[in-house]
Amino acid sequence: MSDEVKVQDQTQEAQETAVSQAEAEHAMNNVAVLKKGATVKGKIVKVDADQAFVDIGYKYDGVIPVRELSSVSLDDAGQAVQLGQEVELKVVSINDAKETLVLSKRVVDSEKAWETLQGQLESKEIIEASVAEVVKGGLVVDIGVRGFVPASMVERQFVEDFSSYKGRTLRLRVKEIDREKNKVILSQKDVLDEEFEANKKKIIEGLQVGQVLDGTVQRLTQFGAFIDIGGIDGLVHISELAWHHVEQASDVVKEGDKVKVQILKLDPSNDKISLSIKATQAGPWSNVENDFKAGDIVTGTVKRLAAFGAFVEVAPGVEGLVHISQIAHRHIGTPHEVLKEGQEVQVKILEINASEKRVSLSIKETEEAPEAPAAAAPSAGKPERERQPRGDRDRGNSASHQKEIAGNENVSLSNQGLSMTLGERFGDKLSKFKK
Repeated sequence: MSDEVKVQDQTQEAQETAVSQAEAEHAMNNVAVLKKGATVKGKIVKVDADQAFVDIGYKYDGVIPVRELSSVSLDDAGQAVQLGQEVELKVVSINDAKETLVLSKRVVDSEKAWETLQGQLESKEIIEASVAEVVKGGLVVDIGVRGFVPASMVERQFVEDFSSYKGRTLRLRVKEIDREKNKVILSQKDVLDEEFEANKKKIIEGLQVGQVLDGTVQRLTQFGAFIDIGGIDGLVHISELAWHHVEQASDVVKEGDKVKVQILKLDPSNDKISLSIKATQAGPWSNVENDFKAGDIVTGTVKRLAAFGAFVEVAPGVEGLVHISQIAHRHIGTPHEVLKEGQEVQVKILEINASEKRVSLSIKETEEAPEAPAAAAPSAGKPERERQPRGDRDRGNSASHQKEIAGNENVSLSNQGLSMTLGERFGDKLSKFKK
């Protein structure tokens, strides 16, 4: 190789070396100078259970501890970031000698969140957030800061157990914020209530009185049951639960039951719907004339007592009247003397009028009439009556007997007449012997 060629090679190597040194110096000059508190951007390059590593273009990668990934407690770093995700971070600490760079995603997210929350509170914007924790009294969500949803603000109805809510996404509205106390209160119930009211108005507009619908029993009260008829609730008053008398709603239905209801009344201005279950069922009087006939003796229950008689239920929802004159063979002043409410009795059906919903009943006709009391014998030693003249005696006896007959339906006039004739005849015979 000639000297000229050697000189050229050496010159080229020197130029290349100079370029490499210049590039290295340029790269070193462009490395960011980091300080504690600085905000940087980077890309997640590795995710472990308790930390994530991020490339921010520095001499070495930074680390984000799991506690610095979110404002809420996390079980795993993967719950907050994914591989390749672009993130904005705050420098927590840096040590070039040990090549340790600790970063925080939580701090940056929190600063941005407080700026946004005030606007969301004023605009009533609906936001979405995932449930991070189930705690006593409610749920914790991550919205850049730690947000709390009280138990009473989660659903429209009462929820006893929230254990299944972890990880669930909620649609929320900001109710209250206090940055100094790091406090944010949110509500999903407000969102659901608003949507429910809007939907209810639309549904009510499409309903008609008399319409029969399928429904689900939602809850029971002392005065009836609330039925869901497709997104809205209507009330079935306790008097409309069944054709028979109902003491409490739970005697007829329970929560979750599927029922048919008929619309009785609509009140769109007050968002009220009155419903009936019994109106969708055959009335108790519809088969009365098939189930009973005059002359039948059946078992019934005394439901009510009045001055003029007793009302006895002979079938669910079917009550008949036992008039006071048909309660007992003897005279009674009031039905309370022999009957009480709830008592079971045998009754005879006297008359049925299904169209007027009337049944006439009798208790005494199911019992055998008592025998008439025997006439009392004269007391021993009682002095005989002073003998009256025959004409006066006959007239007195005749008047006395006639009065007794008139007051006693069991006495026969013909027999009484025969007794008087025999007496007269024996009296005439005896008078001859005394002369």
